Amino acid sequence: MKKPRSFVLTAVVAAATFALAGYAQAQAPNIENLKQMKVSGVDPNMPPVPQEGKNANQLRENLKRVKLPPGFKIDLYAVVPDARHMAVAPSTNMLFVGTRKSTVWAVTNRNSGDVATEVKPFAPSAKFHVPNGVCWTKDGFLVVVEHNRVLNFPAAEFFYEGGDVAVIETVPQGKLIPVEEESYNHHARVCRVGPDGMLYIAMGQPFNVPPRSKLDLFNKVGIGGIVRMNPFDGSKREVYATGIRNSVGIEFSPKDKTLWFTDNQTDGMGDTIPEGEINRATKAGQFFGYPWKQGRTRITDEGYDKDPLPANITDPQVYTEAHAADLGLAFYTGKAFPAKYQGGLFSAQHGSWNRTTPIGARILFTSMKADGTADKTEVFADGWLDGDTGLYRGRPVDVAMLKDGSMLISDDFAGALYRVTYVGDGK
Repeated sequence: MKKPRSFVLTAVVAAATFALAGYAQAQAPNIENLKQMKVSGVDPNMPPVPQEGKNANQLRENLKRVKLPPGFKIDLYAVVPDARHMAVAPSTNMLFVGTRKSTVWAVTNRNSGDVATEVKPFAPSAKFHVPNGVCWTKDGFLVVVEHNRVLNFPAAEFFYEGGDVAVIETVPQGKLIPVEEESYNHHARVCRVGPDGMLYIAMGQPFNVPPRSKLDLFNKVGIGGIVRMNPFDGSKREVYATGIRNSVGIEFSPKDKTLWFTDNQTDGMGDTIPEGEINRATKAGQFFGYPWKQGRTRITDEGYDKDPLPANITDPQVYTEAHAADLGLAFYTGKAFPAKYQGGLFSAQHGSWNRTTPIGARILFTSMKADGTADKTEVFADGWLDGDTGLYRGRPVDVAMLKDGSMLISDDFAGALYRVTYVGDGK
């Protein structure tokens, strides 16, 4: 049974490598022009995404099903197709939103009101490929992490109106991971710039469970781990953490600067195992147990459960329900929410596919102890998964904090951003 799977995977990777080689050749002239601040010839007129109409009305209707704690309110903030991870701009009332397709969206609130006023593509001449990861350097450079490339855009929030935008090629196409390891599976990257000024990138395993023959290579290049590097030229690259299956959410604690990240579970082991994870890395070089262990469960494929359990495993801070697909997370840094939530961690569960009865499609909240570790986790927002029909009306991906203390939630299934505010008890 394993031989056919390996054969099919090899064929798929070979086909993907061929296709991406052609894709990379098509990319190169545009990137070289942008690096030299030359025009690419792309049409500068980019029609914005309609923000009103039947679709927007239905999205607002769907939100009536979402349950929140007393005093909280949720509204549609913007219609953003395929909305995934978010990067709120440091100096202007806008943000950038990544996707698993070929677009990064610039979402602008020009009148500083309750909703975005404009959504349009960012830097289309860059010809993005799975630009899921977006994050900021401390001095206002927007980093976009694709499947196998990293780009850095100076002052993106001020110079995003046209099709051509100045760019720094931090990691050229095909140099983030070996080209022969490219896969359509677990290929969406996430990123954050840490307190040390380095760019941190999480890179998922391209397998459900990695074969033993791949472990040394993966540990060396950071697949199934988190790498860090200089965000401008890719130098000083090193593997920061290992033993991770597929993290699609990383964030630094503003209190103690530790790195928190989610991890997605192995499929095919049953409805209730392995548990999901929210982890905390306190230093470089920590190992988080995969593929020998995930949650509290030993991994049986490839015979990993027959091995002695490695002694140096850093266990999760939070165990979540299996197959709820924990993705983006962010600490609440504002003052508008009640004191209970200030300094705590919000995280998004995308919702399950590999489960008899789906769960997830909700937002969790984890409070923190005085020592910076996790305390209690509870459901904060729920209702995108229709309990009567079992159908998804939305699938949250990421959370982000706006400067007014409200919180944004992205939803790639509905193609939307939602804004959560606190209006007070009884309102």
